[in-house]
Amino acid sequence: MRILLTNDDGIHAEGLAALERIARTLSDDIWICAPEYEQSGASRALTLAEPIRVRTVGERRFAVSGTPTDCVMLALGELVEGPRPDLVLSGVNRGANLAEDVTMSGTVAGAIEAMAMGVPGIALSQAWRPDEEGVFAPAEAFAPGVVRKLVEAGWPAGVVINVNFPALPPGEIKAVEVTRQGFRDVQVRHAEKRTDLRGRDYYWVGFRQERSQPPEGVDLRAIYEGRISVTPLHIDLTHMPTVHDLKSVLGGAPPML
Repeated sequence: MRILLTNDDGIHAEGLAALERIARTLSDDIWICAPEYEQSGASRALTLAEPIRVRTVGERRFAVSGTPTDCVMLALGELVEGPRPDLVLSGVNRGANLAEDVTMSGTVAGAIEAMAMGVPGIALSQAWRPDEEGVFAPAEAFAPGVVRKLVEAGWPAGVVINVNFPALPPGEIKAVEVTRQGFRDVQVRHAEKRTDLRGRDYYWVGFRQERSQPPEGVDLRAIYEGRISVTPLHIDLTHMPTVHDLKSVLGGAPPML
């Protein structure tokens, strides 16, 4: 396979180095195009109001001044010479991308942009604890086998695969679970108000380490219980039951005041 690697943590991220080691167990035809600086939370943002700069940092390796979506768009359209890649791997993100977080994740967005451009995409993320050493060991141990199985099985063209690895030593991870996207029952995002040295207030956005109570079968539950989560995602956000309900209210001629 010809494989393109990207991420949202930046060209120098430890997780990207881990992803390259993973990819090289699958192929020796590897291309890398990643943001120059961290773009966590960028979702599918495009850089439209300013130029995008591309820096060649090595053979088949590029740093881009924009977002993960910019990186994949430019790599597939401009930077990769010769045949288009067969697969895009995005990650390995430092931190899980689960539940509603997938809508904000630059890691997942890299895989979605690949899918939008006709190339299969897989997002890989590693749950972690601040005091943990060898953060990416579970991903490095199991991602090659998981990716290989996924590529062999295949998946629909409009789907991306979101893979999350639990924060456990590899020897303690005993199972993979194919899951659906969950939703948290607690609000973990918050903005902490701080004051700089000139007396001006600012805010730092982060996440509280609070667990929800997810049902069986969702990505959160799998990670909480130490299983690798594999979630097929697509970007059709239409809620069909509401479509059905509203057709009887808003179908036909537009209403007048």
